[in-house]
Amino acid sequence: MNKQEQVMMDFRDLFNKMAWLNKSKMEDSLKGYKPSEVHCIEAIGKNDDPNVTKLAESLYMTRGALSKLTKKLMEKGLIESYQKPDNKKEIYFRLTEQGKVIYNIHEELHQEFQERDQAVFEQVTEEQFDAMLRFIQAYSRHLDAEIMKQGISIH
Repeated sequence: MNKQEQVMMDFRDLFNKMAWLNKSKMEDSLKGYKPSEVHCIEAIGKNDDPNVTKLAESLYMTRGALSKLTKKLMEKGLIESYQKPDNKKEIYFRLTEQGKVIYNIHEELHQEFQERDQAVFEQVTEEQFDAMLRFIQAYSRHLDAEIMKQGISIH
């Protein structure tokens, strides 16, 4: 196996370990909510004036799938839609108080996982962080270009 294959295999393995390790705590704390619902709540909570297009792009979903998801979240009372006075055409979303509770639980879990893993990150030098970030950003730009070749806009 060459280094490129090793990196890709190790990335997948690392991601799968994190997902497995975090999964039961996430499921226990966010019982009754699907991961896609929680991720949509997170995206709404983190974006200014999120609309279907912005959310679909950030979650790598089609606008149709995102519309179904936001409808479900509105029915559950977790988000609400609104329009701006100067733009009656566009529909935006914001969290309800109940949605903010779910958002905060999710954020607290991420903080807990970050603290759990902090010992590893404390050993990484600035130069190592910079090298890793350069690689991730270059690979991400490459994947964006490949996605664009398929005629799909994600950003």
